[in-house]
This record gives sequence, C-alpha cells and structure tokens, in this order.
Amino acid sequence: MTAAPLFSVVTPVYDPPPAVLVAAVESVLAQTFRDWELILVDDASTDPEVRRTLREQAARDPRVKLVERPTNGHIVAASNDGVAAAAGTFVAFLDHDDLLAPDALAVNARRIAEHDDVDYLYSDEDRIREDGRFADPFHKPDWSPERLRSQNYCNHFSVMRASLVREVGGFREGFEGAQDHDLVLRVTEQARRIVHIPQVLYHWRVLPGSVAGDGGAKPYALEAGRRAVQDHLARVGIAGTVELVGPGRYHTRRVLPPERRVSVVIPTRGSTSLLWGRRTTLVTRAVRSALATTRHANLEIVVVYDTDTPDAVLAELHEIAGERLVLVPYDEPFNYSHKVNLGVLASTGDRLLILNDDVEVRSDQWLEELIAPLEQPDVGMTGARLLYSSTAVQHVGLAFSHGRYVHPYKKSPADLQGGWGKTAVIDREVSGVTGACVGIRREVYFEVGGHTEQLREDYNDVDFSYKVATAGYRILFLAHCELFHFESQTREAIPNPDDTRFLRRRWGIPWRDRYTPVYPNLPRPEDRDIALTRPRPAKEGRS
Repeated sequence: MTAAPLFSVVTPVYDPPPAVLVAAVESVLAQTFRDWELILVDDASTDPEVRRTLREQAARDPRVKLVERPTNGHIVAASNDGVAAAAGTFVAFLDHDDLLAPDALAVNARRIAEHDDVDYLYSDEDRIREDGRFADPFHKPDWSPERLRSQNYCNHFSVMRASLVREVGGFREGFEGAQDHDLVLRVTEQARRIVHIPQVLYHWRVLPGSVAGDGGAKPYALEAGRRAVQDHLARVGIAGTVELVGPGRYHTRRVLPPERRVSVVIPTRGSTSLLWGRRTTLVTRAVRSALATTRHANLEIVVVYDTDTPDAVLAELHEIAGERLVLVPYDEPFNYSHKVNLGVLASTGDRLLILNDDVEVRSDQWLEELIAPLEQPDVGMTGARLLYSSTAVQHVGLAFSHGRYVHPYKKSPADLQGGWGKTAVIDREVSGVTGACVGIRREVYFEVGGHTEQLREDYNDVDFSYKVATAGYRILFLAHCELFHFESQTREAIPNPDDTRFLRRRWGIPWRDRYTPVYPNLPRPEDRDIALTRPRPAKEGRS
C-alpha cells in the first residue's frame, strides 16, 4: 500500500460561460477525497466576468490556485503552465465546463494505493445534456492500445503521474485539439502500470460547437490527432501510415513485409449454395475473391477437402490458384478442429490465415490488413469484420460475459457505428474472434496447441481465443478487413451441450468482458440457464 497522493487538478480556462465555470469548480470542492489542489489557468480570457469569477473562486479555498497568463497561448501553453505549477504526485485534467463525480479523486486514490507503480488511470464518462441531464454513458474497455491508436477512447478522466508527464515533455505545441490524445499516447508508452476504473467519474458538457456534441466541430483537431498517432507509430516501431476515417477515428494501415509467407487454410466439402439468386460453389468463390483482393504474392492456398468433394471443384481450384494450391484430402467424420490442424500441418507459411469456405472478401488488401499486425510480437491473433449477405453485421469481435459467448451488434445494420464509442467500426482489442476468418503466427498456433479436437463443431474458436489470450497475446478485431460470411441469418445455431460443458469446465463462466463491457444482444437475467458467481476483479497491468 502506498501513501495517499496529492492530486493536482489542472483546468485551463478561456471564456467559458461563468455559470458552468463555477459548476466545474464546485465539483472539485465537493470531492470526498480532500488531498487535492485545483490549478485554474486563465489563458487571457477576454470576458471581464470570467476573470472576476476566477478570482472569486480562488478566494473560496486555499487549495484553489489561479495562474493568470498575460497573453493567450491556447490550450497547450495553458495546460503546460498548469502542469508546471502542480505540486501533486498526480495530475488530473478537468475542462473548464465539465464536472467531476463527487468520488472521482477518492476512487483514483484507492486504486493508486493498491500499487506503487501506477502511472496512468482512466475511467468511464458520460455527457451533460443542455437540459442538465447526465446521458450517454461510455463504458470503456480495459487497457486497449490498439483502440487508443484508433481513437482517444481514454479521453476523460485522465490521471497521470506528474513526474512521467514532465519526463515525456508535457503537452506538445502543434497538436492543439488533440493534445490530450498525443499526451496519453506518450505517457502510456512509458507507463509501468495502466489502470481502467469502470465507473463514470467524469461528466462532459455538451455545448453548441463543442466536440462533445459534434466530433467534427474542430477539423484541425482531427488532423492533429492523425499526426499524433503517426508519431506514436514511429516511436514504438510500427511500420504503417495513419488515415483519418471519421471524426475522432483513425485507421493504421500497416506494412506486411513481402518476404512474409502466408498460408491460407480452408476446410471444405465443396458445397454449393444459393447466393443472391445464383447457385455458387462456396470454396471456389472464396478463393477467387481472396486472391483478387490482395497484392501479397508470397502465399499458398491450403484446401482441406472431404473426399466426396466433386472433381470439378478441385479442378476449378487448380485453375484459380495454380501452383499456390495445396490439396489435403480428409476422409474422417466431420471435425472442424481436426481439419484445420491438418491444414496447418500441411502448410509452409510463417503466417496462417484460417478461412471458412462460405465467405467472400469485400475489402481491398484484406490479407495485408489481417496479417500485418502480427508483426508486433505481442499480437497473437487477428479477426475481420464479417457481414451477412444482407449486409447486416455478423461479427465485429466476440465478447464473453454473463455466462455467454456472443457476437455484439449481431444482425445490426452494416452502417451501425456502435454508439459514442464507435465500437463496431474501429480496430481494437477483443476477447476473441470467430473462426471464420483468423490470422495467427505459426509459432503461436503451435505454442497454444492448435485447435482443440474435442470441440468438433461448436466453440472451437472461443476455446482457441481463450488459449491465445491466456498465453499472454493480444487479439485484435480489424474493422477495415471486411468479408461477407454466408452464414444463415434466420436460423439460430444451437450449441452442442457437451461442447458447452467442456468449455465451461476448462475456462469457467465469464462475467464481464474486458473489451466490450456493454453491448446489445446480451441475454436478460431471467434467460440465463446457469447460476453466476461474480469473480474477484483481475489485477490490472499494462495490457
């Protein structure tokens, strides 16, 4: 246990409505934790009423300090002045028109007391509507570095060790509008321990023209955020370029080295299906689209086929893939896991891409998108965004919670973004990915023992995801790698009860998903078929 910290709450001020400024100060004065100082930095406000209000507030409590800048230096300069004046062990940042929950500092102090190496803490937040209501809670994931590259999901309420903030150079000029995202990236690159507090401790006020109400209100901020993430890639050694894909959303397009050999492993029985009014052989359609949408030449297509697959299908596969085709016959009772394991054993690539035969690639350079993140040694597995033939969402990552293993946002419209957090359309860490499209390093596949062959039909992907995560690897959902998955949208699969029991015996019953803590399609409590006992929360570290 560590001693109680002193928090320095830093609030840059420039011409807010005086009433909301007073409310912000009141939210600090009302803190149940008493060891704090509030540093108000007036960035040469033009409204005399704001300056008068600031002086009145500073006179209310000796813990409130006022720094008055002689000239307007904008948000970065004002914030750095606040950090320079801070005497606390930790600095916390409060905008001049927002509110802290009364126990915000107390909750942070308790988490800091648990570990003496905590360097960064963030918590959940909501919005204050114009009528004063608290609304739109954003329940954030636990530490998710890929998501932080995709959006500043940490945002408010950020609490940082003051010495580390100074060590990384504080806020940077030229990143106005995205200065918080830039600082969080640099602090978390160095932080020894990062803690997510799953409680709403911050209320972000929606005002006309504010980013809280309109993510595109400050276009310069979006470009600054893109540059912040691009700089971050250079610092951590990720080869790639960053693109702005929406307000507050970024896409890292990584580089897949041309020498990296990729084996695409597809189990099949050569079936046909009616797709968009035409009878189609699934596996040939999958292979044709896979090859047409990648520029990566160093690959092979390993097809594990049932021996009753029509010869015409095998001949067409030869025509499509040529010398890149490897055929592996399978003449045993159906066992998906066994078929995939055999395909991997027959493959030669140092990167594996496991693919269902009932898919069609929809996005360009899909293979590069899926496989390139595996160049990071702590990324163990990747998955894609999958849509039904109707374009409704089928898969945007798996979530394990309340005793179930579910597809969040399943059957939602394809243009669904996933609320304030844009969960459905950003690259991020997930607890698992569906087996229909999986990228993995060869050594990781063998390290975790491949697919569990006791799971012949159901939950093999959930079990495999658990194994990869338990081995210490991150699992990524990649929103810009998109495929159709021609799984039935009207028929609900009923899992084999034996497979369900096997999975629960091996991994226990999931309670709260770390990366998608709130999502639709969660069963109602009265629908649960098992009694749940909530486990103790896991200890939190960097990832």
